[in-house]
Formats: sequence, structure tokens, C-alpha cells
Amino acid sequence: QVQFVESGGGLVQPGGSLRLSCTASGTILSIYTMAWYRQAPGKQRELVAGIIRDGNTNYADSVKDRFTISRDNAKNTMYLQMNSLKPEDTAVYYCRATRSGYDYWGQGTQVTVSS
Repeated sequence: QVQFVESGGGLVQPGGSLRLSCTASGTILSIYTMAWYRQAPGKQRELVAGIIRDGNTNYADSVKDRFTISRDNAKNTMYLQMNSLKPEDTAVYYCRATRSGYDYWGQGTQVTVSS
């Protein structure tokens, strides 16, 4: 069974950092285009950052220079390093894995930025 499981969320103060992980099981992460999405209460799910198989990345303007997406294919895991967190970053964060004919989502991990 193919699964992608997020971890690393939690409560952090403004200006703090968190690192999210998305680990694949039942498949090999390296064959997918990977991405992080987030959904805040009452808002649509939005793309945060993406990373393709060759390592090229893209970011939403709202997180550029604060967030870094990466992948460790040897560990079958994708990461999102989040620095300088703001209250508006509060959301459920989801990982997504896509390749031709396949589209997988994780169950999400809550990130709350509050003092």
C-alpha cells in the first residue's frame, strides 16, 4: 500500500522554526514530483513549494526566502524547513506526490504559529 505520511508540525512562536517531513512507504519517493500544500481555516488549499525529480524547486511568493523544500531519496523523505514563521503560516500542511497517472496526498500535519 502506497502512503505518504507527514510529521513535524506543532505550536511555535512567531519568528520560530519548524521542519516538516513527508515519508513514503510502499513506493520510491524519487520517481515523483513532490510538493507541500497548506490549508488555513476557511481558505482554499494552496501550493507552498514544489520540487521535481531533478531537484529544481519553486515557492509561493509568501514563503520565498523563509521556507526551503528538499528531498532525500535515500531516506525516502521530503522536507520543508520553515524559518521566520508568521501567524499567517498557521495551517494544515499536506505533502503531495504526483507522476503520470498517480496523485497521492498525505493526511496533513497542523502548524500553529502563535504567541
